[in-house]
Amino acid sequence: MAADIGQLRKEYSLHSLTETGVAALPLDQFTQWWDQAIQSDIEEVNAMALSTINKEGRPESRIVLLKGYSEKGFVFFTNYESNKGEQLEHHAHCSLLFFWKELERQVRINGRAEKISAQESDAYFNSRPEGSKIGAWASPQSQVVESQEWLHENFERIKAQYNNNIISRPPHWGGFAVRPDSMEFWQGRPSRMHDRIRYSLQQDGGWKIERLAP
Repeated sequence: MAADIGQLRKEYSLHSLTETGVAALPLDQFTQWWDQAIQSDIEEVNAMALSTINKEGRPESRIVLLKGYSEKGFVFFTNYESNKGEQLEHHAHCSLLFFWKELERQVRINGRAEKISAQESDAYFNSRPEGSKIGAWASPQSQVVESQEWLHENFERIKAQYNNNIISRPPHWGGFAVRPDSMEFWQGRPSRMHDRIRYSLQQDGGWKIERLAP
């Protein structure tokens, strides 16, 4: 490892997090941090890493965008025939990770992904810009394609096909909701003595709050 990389480090000191200071429910705690992140003008505050398990049992991660959350779960949209879509079909357990470096915070979410209703997917798809709608039809996500030119040509072909008419949602495109069974809130602290508070879902539906060593 190059010496200059090894010397890269940042001292965290903006906030602290205690067991008695967090909300009783993880969704309420997330909302508190989410509101603060929104107010901090973080670029792409809704960007989150999604990790899934492929058919070989190996993890794969990529960035997706949070498009809503509630007690039903954390929602993102994708091509159901993409790698992540097919992986979630075969292995619903997954994890999400938010990193808001401006606030020196991370949120880790473990849970199961389930498809949202067609009506909910339709509603979001209809709110998208025209180019994004066409792209959902034109791009066979995760598949090998000939070239960038092929993608552009396919995009233009689909665009001409609709010719400013209403663009319906592709049947292979829609949303997933990740319903948590564990959520961890990480707050950076000096000397790497970070605060880590974990919520774990219990059999009775309640949440257990614990502090983890950094």
